[in-house]
Amino acid sequence: MRHDTTGRLNRDGIRIHDPSDFAGMHRAGALAARILDDVAAQVWPGQTTGAVDDFIRNAVEAAGATSATIGYRGYQHASCISINHVVCHGIPGEKKLKDGDILNIDVTVIVDGWYGDSSRMYVAGKLARKAERLIEVTHDALMLGIEAVKPGNTFGDIGHAIQTYVEAQRMSVVRDFCGHGLGQVFHAAPNVLHYGRPGTGPKLEEGMFFTIEPMVNLGRPETKVLADDWTAVTRDKSLSAQFEHSVGVTADGVEIFTLSPAGRFHPTWS
Repeated sequence: MRHDTTGRLNRDGIRIHDPSDFAGMHRAGALAARILDDVAAQVWPGQTTGAVDDFIRNAVEAAGATSATIGYRGYQHASCISINHVVCHGIPGEKKLKDGDILNIDVTVIVDGWYGDSSRMYVAGKLARKAERLIEVTHDALMLGIEAVKPGNTFGDIGHAIQTYVEAQRMSVVRDFCGHGLGQVFHAAPNVLHYGRPGTGPKLEEGMFFTIEPMVNLGRPETKVLADDWTAVTRDKSLSAQFEHSVGVTADGVEIFTLSPAGRFHPTWS
């Protein structure tokens, strides 16, 4: 198992990275974001999720990088592709996209030992209004969570910002999955919950690296994992959406490592 050797651990067991480590995270995040930009042209009605994953696998290899997910706990794909009521960890395969499908594509790459992890929403064909609103709310919830990131705030502040906004829109935040620390490892402390009370949880410190990746359901928040032990779906079959950025805490705020080079993080942005 790979171990993160940079920086130090704080009293909560969260790694505090050195200022020089930000450059590595920016390189890894930029590649993940560029691949997610480029994959947009591969999403259309009739396309298979397996073909989309093949495109991603080839893009990672062409960049001289490594996919973090191939071989992770037996997983054999370069992405997770989660369609409609699939909350996360959807497995690419022979399933064909249908007109109006919404899908989250999640990619994690390793560049020079650093992990870049990001996901965003895509639409096959014509976007229905209720799906469009779900996507808007989920995107805006992520950005409100990121706005809460600065030294002295807490992880509870991040979760509270996301939860209060989503629930005010009469949608629900998934509780069963969360964001996570990363750096020279795929998953590390802390768990980044997308709900919570202000002022609770560990305090944010300069040098922390982690993902924020809220999953939002049009219906109830409960999920279940299918027999493949990966695919998580909404129990009530309602639509679900997710956006994810990798971020680092700076002296006075936050840096987003996975910004879209083409400004296409949101599927309706041209």
